[in-house]
Amino acid sequence: MPTDLPNLLTLSRIAAVPLLVLLAVLRLPWADLGACAVFSAAAITDYFDGKIARERQLISAFGRMLDPIADKLLVGAALMLLAGLSRLSMLGLLAAIVILLREILVSGLREYLAGLAVGLPVTRLAKWKTGVQMTALGILLAGDSGAAVLHLSFLPLGAIGEVMLWLAAALTLLTGWDYVMAGLRHAEAQDTARNHPGQKELSRP
Repeated sequence: MPTDLPNLLTLSRIAAVPLLVLLAVLRLPWADLGACAVFSAAAITDYFDGKIARERQLISAFGRMLDPIADKLLVGAALMLLAGLSRLSMLGLLAAIVILLREILVSGLREYLAGLAVGLPVTRLAKWKTGVQMTALGILLAGDSGAAVLHLSFLPLGAIGEVMLWLAAALTLLTGWDYVMAGLRHAEAQDTARNHPGQKELSRP
């Protein structure tokens, strides 16, 4: 049900997006820090909603549908804010493009495979990618101005965030390749079954 705790956590991730945008566009040091806090809190719910759903056996079709949507809305909003507000260097912008294109690619693959009643499991490497990506985006949203509010001006948060964003982009390419190969294997199997419907039966002893 939508009122289960895991689904409420997922919905809170979507609800956090407008607040994240509002804080980021203010372009004030305290607002940058607030945007980081909102994003980080929303990102943490991504871990707990799945954990709680599994432990309490509250896995639902509503949650499976909404969880990836909430993730992509949150990440997409953060990337577009950082790019639109010129908070990324050219290299950082390239990393953001890689991440965004991968999200679109995987979404398309999941939609295709869903039509075949085939799931696309999340790998351990993909989980690491998500953790690095969320950390990088949180750091970049805070930026050097947010660090100054915390009297941490000696930390180049902008540079640290971009390095982590590129690490996330590299992991994105690796996991994206794995998903593409899985999608191609299933597509090839479908084409083989369609073009040679009796092949499986003939191969039996």
